[in-house]
Amino acid sequence: MMVRDLSWLLAVAEHEHVTEASYALGVTQPTLSRTLARMEAELGVRVFERAADGVHVTPTGDLVVAAAADMVARYDQLTDDLASALDPEAGVVRLAFLDSIASSLVPRVLRDFHEHAERVRVLLSQEHAHNITVDLASGNAEVAITSSQPPGPYGWHPLQEDRLVLVVPPRHRLRDRKRVRLADLADEELVTTPVGFGYRTLVDGLLRAADVAPAISFESQDLGTIEGLVAAGLGVAIVPEQFAGLSGTVGIPIASSAARRTIGLTWRTDRPLAAPAARFRDFVVDTHR
Repeated sequence: MMVRDLSWLLAVAEHEHVTEASYALGVTQPTLSRTLARMEAELGVRVFERAADGVHVTPTGDLVVAAAADMVARYDQLTDDLASALDPEAGVVRLAFLDSIASSLVPRVLRDFHEHAERVRVLLSQEHAHNITVDLASGNAEVAITSSQPPGPYGWHPLQEDRLVLVVPPRHRLRDRKRVRLADLADEELVTTPVGFGYRTLVDGLLRAADVAPAISFESQDLGTIEGLVAAGLGVAIVPEQFAGLSGTVGIPIASSAARRTIGLTWRTDRPLAAPAARFRDFVVDTHR
């Protein structure tokens, strides 16, 4: 059973019609029908139930379609890996990055790199910091732009530093402060990220150093959502300065030199990067000193 056959099966599952799928694939309907029949015979199951309006995936066929999608994706990954190894001037870089910097730093980096190496393709994965570490470890990502250097065999190059501020609802008691101490949050309800997130670790460290432990009112994986919850009057939050005011909150500087997060480029050092990824890393390091 070839990858081409699996791709054809997925096309039929998507269109739910053999004739429409054959048009989309550029093959004849009899050829596609024979391929489906052969695959079903090999597997010993009916993948599709024929009906007057087309075809529908059977319950057993759902298992086949899911497996086919996985195998085709793995094959595509293999071809990308081979492209990186065999053609470094037009290969692929797998880049993971924090969702909280999706509209700021990352577009600038990608624009500059594209001008430098326009034939290199960058596959993007927008994730949370703990997922980025998992993908770097597994090889699903080769380089990443994240908020802290992962523990272990990782290189690190700082790219920018974000100031953290306190955001409060527009009528909050602290709204007119020019600066706020973390100790002022002792009686507040805090909206923050879940335990285990790198950003939560950063915020908890700031609060612990100030010897305060505000109650947690809500948790969200998304900093933009956190700012919106604060605007709705559901607590206060510590966020990067660029998030302040998005939904009507008031941003107040924090009286602590530690109220910052560093965004940097990271990559594994215990195995060689493919040529395009190494080129991306070297370019970013050279242009962000």
